[in-house]
Amino acid sequence: MHLVAAVQMTSGPEKQANLETATRLVRQAAGRGARLVGLPENFAWMGPDAERLAAAEPLDGLTLTRMAELARGLGVTLLAGSILESGAPGGRAYNTSVLFGPGGERLAAYRKIHLFDVEVGDGATYRESAAVAPGSEVVVADTELGKVGLSVCYDLRFPELYRRCAEGGARLLTVPAAFTLTTGKDHWEVLLRARAIENQCYVLAPAQWGKHSEKRVTYGHAMVVDPWGLVIARASEGEGLAVAPLEPRLLERIRRNLPALAHRRL
Repeated sequence: MHLVAAVQMTSGPEKQANLETATRLVRQAAGRGARLVGLPENFAWMGPDAERLAAAEPLDGLTLTRMAELARGLGVTLLAGSILESGAPGGRAYNTSVLFGPGGERLAAYRKIHLFDVEVGDGATYRESAAVAPGSEVVVADTELGKVGLSVCYDLRFPELYRRCAEGGARLLTVPAAFTLTTGKDHWEVLLRARAIENQCYVLAPAQWGKHSEKRVTYGHAMVVDPWGLVIARASEGEGLAVAPLEPRLLERIRRNLPALAHRRL
């Protein structure tokens, strides 16, 4: 059994302040015994759309170098929720989630496949693809806690991605997110529980919470869901952590007694 932790925070346009908050919360999680800690989407920067590209960094830039050092210093597996990665085609960036091992080594990098181009009725129009290019590769990483399938936020609405992760051996699915308040209050928990149930996996869902600008408010409720679809940890309002155990024997028992993955015909 290993403890995992999903971080909840409120990132803004000041990168240094965000990194200090992220570092403090990861340290808190490690202090509570978490062996894998996840940060939310855009943990290092959430500012005006017009400044997105200016905030982008390479994978060996300041932000991820600091996260690698943090993972190594604490001896934990660390999910750097997502950053804007520079160098995508067409002068755009990628929305990239990076997983570091307890030695600070980069285990995997996943570029968000599904981009948030929607109007949800909250007074804002979201056009992520204006500055962000989509990734194309499903990523499942080997960790000391078992295989982990990576995703980011809006990916949560596309179950085929998670089925591919389960087929690749994932036992834990990660969903770092900045869900809007409007969609989050009705869809966030439902979708996380569905992905856990249909793939018989644990789900770790770090989250942004609160007001980031006049038009951007996120739902929060970072959580951990077990393979039966039960929410076993949830953050309250404000900064916080959702900490829960991963129990391999529970997962194996669920898959053995209800072998839905083996019963697939399509």
